[in-house]
Amino acid sequence: MIHFIRLTRPLNMIIIALTMYGLGWFFDGMLKDPAVGIRSLDFFLLVFSTTLIAAAGNIINDYFDRKADRINKPEKLIIGKFVKRRIAIVTHVFINLIAFSIAAYLSWKLETFGYVFIHLMTINMLWFYSMYFKRKFLIGNIMIAGMTALVPLLVGFYYDQSISSGALEVSNFNDGLTFISVKIMILVLSVVLGGFAFIINLGREIIKDMEDVPGDEVLKARTIPIVLGIKSSRWIVTVILLFAAALTVLLVLMFPNIGTVGFLPLFTSGILVVVAIITIFLGDTKQHYKLANNWLKLAMVAGLITPVIWRLLFYYDA
Repeated sequence: MIHFIRLTRPLNMIIIALTMYGLGWFFDGMLKDPAVGIRSLDFFLLVFSTTLIAAAGNIINDYFDRKADRINKPEKLIIGKFVKRRIAIVTHVFINLIAFSIAAYLSWKLETFGYVFIHLMTINMLWFYSMYFKRKFLIGNIMIAGMTALVPLLVGFYYDQSISSGALEVSNFNDGLTFISVKIMILVLSVVLGGFAFIINLGREIIKDMEDVPGDEVLKARTIPIVLGIKSSRWIVTVILLFAAALTVLLVLMFPNIGTVGFLPLFTSGILVVVAIITIFLGDTKQHYKLANNWLKLAMVAGLITPVIWRLLFYYDA
């Protein structure tokens, strides 16, 4: 059982759930009736279905990655060693069916086709990514980064749709929030955080490809490090990650009243991005790439907890 749990990447699922609840908690601070926000069953089901799809995606990714993992990560090989292939694929389908059923319910309950569309698209993209696009030049990296960006965007879509439908009422805070200003803030913060997650994960995926070159060469993959080389890949990752640092600056400029404490997680995230860049230039071993990947994970977490800090600063009594 423990090996099957490892297969689903429980830590990643926890990060997804905390990210969605953290952003939702910040949005709740702007509303009269937060009970229909993160405290509602609908929001819980949205988070639950999203984490289920992520778990199923991890299973199918490992299912198609068995050959490469025997070379790149033999110590982490689970399918075929601890979990039977048949069990893995059946479980993948079953988990996705539960997630899609929840999406169908949410679409019916909230009167929008969006949840069915997004969930069905994500399920299929994760399948084709794992089976085919993962080892194609750039496109696989963009696909997985895009699906990561959907996490904050889904929260923004939920609140925007709820406000537009009249399910949530806008509160009159001292800073003069209005219907339009709240919708704009929800849109901007969701898109910026989604963009931040996209950029960080795009850089991470390329670094992971740098780490997995030996196994990918056996499978005749056409990843960026194999096609362009490690040296060029380093500079590509650097350029990509500098955009993430620029986004943290953009958030500060867009919300200039956040103060020193509000700026702290963004500053921390930017520093960690720079540390990751330095790390990939310090050496070309798997240990260096793995360390850089871990720095970027921490950078993403630091960036995504920003709404939690802002809620504590601005709406702590709400």
